[in-house]
Amino acid sequence: MTLFEPLRLGDIDLNNRIVMAPMTRSRAGQNDEPTQLTVDYYAQRASAGLIITEGVYPSYDGKGYVRTPGIVSAEQIAAWEKVCHKVHENDGKIVMQIMHCGRIAAAANKPDFARTLAPSPIHAAGKMYTDTDGMVEHDVPLEMTLEDIEQTINDYATAAQNAINIGFDGVELHATSGYLPAQFLSTGTNQREDDYGGSLENRLKFTLDVLDAMINQVGAGRIGMRICPGNAFNDLHDDDPEQTFAALLDAVSPKSLAYLHVIRMKPEMNGGIDNIALAQKHFNGQLILNESFTKESAQKIIESGQASAVSFGRLFISNPDLVRRFETNAPLAEMNLSTLYTPGEKGYTDYPFL
Repeated sequence: MTLFEPLRLGDIDLNNRIVMAPMTRSRAGQNDEPTQLTVDYYAQRASAGLIITEGVYPSYDGKGYVRTPGIVSAEQIAAWEKVCHKVHENDGKIVMQIMHCGRIAAAANKPDFARTLAPSPIHAAGKMYTDTDGMVEHDVPLEMTLEDIEQTINDYATAAQNAINIGFDGVELHATSGYLPAQFLSTGTNQREDDYGGSLENRLKFTLDVLDAMINQVGAGRIGMRICPGNAFNDLHDDDPEQTFAALLDAVSPKSLAYLHVIRMKPEMNGGIDNIALAQKHFNGQLILNESFTKESAQKIIESGQASAVSFGRLFISNPDLVRRFETNAPLAEMNLSTLYTPGEKGYTDYPFL
């Protein structure tokens, strides 16, 4: 088995097993819509077996970062349709990552009417960039009411349906990096005393309800989920993340998702958890693995049967034709860190092809 062989993930057929990982690039337009630059950026990388988009917010309350796109307004939906069409025109496949940031947000990055919501009103340490005020502290979130939770679950389902309606091949639930699903899962951010907090079973409920709502709209074969057990990013803490994610995956596994997208970490950096082993033990579907793979290490992990595909982030930023470079053993271009989140084409669509 090689990186270059076709693969079927759920209802999605891939030309190869080289996946473009989701990466925030902060290039959305004035109304948080993808622009022509966004169309060009993804189209350039359509030779990937699968593109997973940057995180896309399912509601204005769910927006966190500056210049990140949504799939809420008619303008945003129409703009994403152009992205999707161009990727398909270039014989690629693309899924949309749906990302609700929860408490990792700043009011200056949202519309005036939008709120910052979380399972519990616990402020996240750290700061976030805004175009208006520079670096600012995260908002103090409002504790979500049961009505807020129900609405947010519906927002995820609507976002998934909107994505599939305009031609996306699938959607991915972002359930790590300290964003809303991870906030519900974790003891440090979820101190509720109702059906969505307290016991492990209750802390799992939001993420499982979101998945069920999305499945009801678009089918399990078009849904993936991204996790990184033990990830402390964005001031996240859980008393026993290995137990939490083992229980989550035991509950998710029978739902027959298209794939589970796992970020590997060195065990010493995430409480001693081996994320790959944990996923293999508790999830019986197909795995996409991510984080700092080379062509050689990715090929080895495919050959070993530990994963069905491998996703690459930084390498796809600076090498739009990464698949061809892998195939021909061509040298890889270096990424310019200073242009990761800056507006415009520099460091976005101007990296050279072979």
